[in-house]
Amino acid sequence: MQADFAVELGADDETLEMPWAAEGGGPCYYDLKRHPELLPRIEEAVRVAELGKFLSKANSPRSLLETVKCDVWLSTEINPEEEIFEATNKYGSYVDFLFSDETKRISFSEHEDLVKRVTQLLQRAPELPAAADFLIRRCYYSRPEQGSGREEIRDGFYITFYLFGYGNDEVSARQNWAMGLKLVQNAIRQLFAR
Repeated sequence: MQADFAVELGADDETLEMPWAAEGGGPCYYDLKRHPELLPRIEEAVRVAELGKFLSKANSPRSLLETVKCDVWLSTEINPEEEIFEATNKYGSYVDFLFSDETKRISFSEHEDLVKRVTQLLQRAPELPAAADFLIRRCYYSRPEQGSGREEIRDGFYITFYLFGYGNDEVSARQNWAMGLKLVQNAIRQLFAR
């Protein structure tokens, strides 16, 4: 399995505002860490059982992380750097992670340490036509300011985790993606084992 990480903190790079909500009553943030019963409201988690299980584990009380956003898709667009997998299909997903501990959310070194360690574990995983990328990005955390009725905005970070499974049809691409998802889940659990 290929695994890598990068830092995307430039002015034009993607950011996240927490909590988030799409305009016009579309998708929004559900606090699965504190309200796991909301998982069925996430369409992708219902449609793709493997993703639902991953989100459930990632938001469990024992996890030091929580998820805030996700998506999953199938594509036949193979980039030049993906040609090494000799595949015609790729099954992809992303999951955005936060640390549950608010003090860690503003620590770049905590995020960097996490993505480095997860990447190192995954690079030792068995050969698999799958690729995981972890991106550290800027997040703006909003919370009520005590006694003022206003919102306080704190700068911090979050991690976007992309995963692609490759195959010559949808079934094999999804199977390789699902195996990669389990490897990532196990690597994260291993890092936080108490």
